[in-house]
Amino acid sequence: MTILVTGATGQAVADLIPAHSQEAAMADTTPTFASLPAELPADDLSRAATLVDPDEPGLTHLAIGPGTYTILLRGSDTGGAYALIDMLVPPNGGPPPHRHDFEEMFHVLQGELEVTFRGETMRLRAGQSLNIPANAPHGFRVTSATAARFLCLCVGPGQEEFFEAVGDRLPSRTAPAPRLSSEEVAAKRVLALSLAARFRSEFLPPR
Repeated sequence: MTILVTGATGQAVADLIPAHSQEAAMADTTPTFASLPAELPADDLSRAATLVDPDEPGLTHLAIGPGTYTILLRGSDTGGAYALIDMLVPPNGGPPPHRHDFEEMFHVLQGELEVTFRGETMRLRAGQSLNIPANAPHGFRVTSATAARFLCLCVGPGQEEFFEAVGDRLPSRTAPAPRLSSEEVAAKRVLALSLAARFRSEFLPPR
């Protein structure tokens, strides 16, 4: 429907718009809020809110390399949307270069990380956040003099299951990872490599 508004001269405003502009406006099919569904889905009452304290009993704490990873929220807690992991990693700790087909976000609570992203390095300090796009090569190393603590958000989930498959259980969020022999470290590496594809990940050679 076209509404004509006239001014003091009696000339319709529509007459002032070039014909090609009017045609383009009429042909514009860009979705607007008015064209979107009017109703949201009903509240799913089978799901409850999930409140987590990282130091509460019952959470899963895992030794991954020299770090301690605490699973705060699993995919089963978030309707399959994401997983949230609390990471405590000592100086110089961090994974080898890798990539995976899900988005990953780091938010640093304390300490400092050196993140390598597509071959370039950047510093990530307390209070800062960094999103790693899906499938992009990356890795990190703790560069602060003390342990770094940060949150890792994985969208979608599944990485928490990978960590459970390769990690050793620990009693608390701050418990140190056990010292492993060179043979145990090699066995962990073989296990991680064998499971990577199952969890949509790939380990890359050092640059």
